[in-house]
Amino acid sequence: MFTRRAVLGTLAASLAVVATPALAQDWKAKYPELVFAYVPSENAAGVSERLAPFMEYLSKEIGTKVTLRVAQDYAAVIEGQRAGQIHIGYYGPSSFARALMTGADISAFAIEVSKGGVKGYYSVFYVKKDSPYQKIEDLKGKNLGLVDPNSTSGNNVPRFALNSMKIDPETFFGKVVYTGSHENAVIALQQGTVDVAANWWNSEDDSNLTRMVTKGMAKKDDFRVLYKSEQIVNSPVAYLNTLPEDLKAKIRNAFFEASTKDKAAFDKLSDGKNEPFQPTSNDVYKPIIELNKFVDELRKKKSS
Repeated sequence: MFTRRAVLGTLAASLAVVATPALAQDWKAKYPELVFAYVPSENAAGVSERLAPFMEYLSKEIGTKVTLRVAQDYAAVIEGQRAGQIHIGYYGPSSFARALMTGADISAFAIEVSKGGVKGYYSVFYVKKDSPYQKIEDLKGKNLGLVDPNSTSGNNVPRFALNSMKIDPETFFGKVVYTGSHENAVIALQQGTVDVAANWWNSEDDSNLTRMVTKGMAKKDDFRVLYKSEQIVNSPVAYLNTLPEDLKAKIRNAFFEASTKDKAAFDKLSDGKNEPFQPTSNDVYKPIIELNKFVDELRKKKSS
């Protein structure tokens, strides 16, 4: 269900768009500042520290100030773009799909690329390494830590996986809690608030957990993966369709040239794990829209 589609050559024509001085002057007067928002996959301080150099780079390349808005939850980014108040949104797949489903007039233009040109990642369930749990079924009556209702790897894929195991989280587990971020889910597991936690995982040396290890927030050896999902399409960056075409071209160019024009700022986004951004489109996220609808139906069945 989560198999990614290759995205081929839709960018060349749009990259060829070159603003005339008069047009550039027009949009700079209308957009003296662009607002950039990032879903809180990690805590607010971590997002600010990770994104600050990239905001400076974007401001220089686009030619107008780009300001980071640290969202309190995934829904804030969705609402902000739907209201036209966030010009550029850095989403997870499910939150982007939810934005489309709820009428946001946006287009995905760039996708994260992992090592080896891979444009996908996984959802995992972590348990403490020394815990007795060897499979999900061993966790009956224990506490589950999810991330956010609009998180792909931290809610929707885990709920899809549990349903495939014929497990209803709300009745199988003692308690299901939303921790607010992937970091908070690991911390809740670390502190014993939950017994199993959903999270994102690219590879043994690239995951939310390894990034927390780099920041001194956790020890990798304290946890083990109990379950790994099918591959999920990587996260997109999307802009408002109402932005001027020459401004959108500048934004795209800034993203696609970031790895060479400001390698330090680009590497900071992923602790140096990602390859350069590549073009994408809304169509790539159609399977995630179907995933969201599936999880919505599960919720409706339980409430009826």
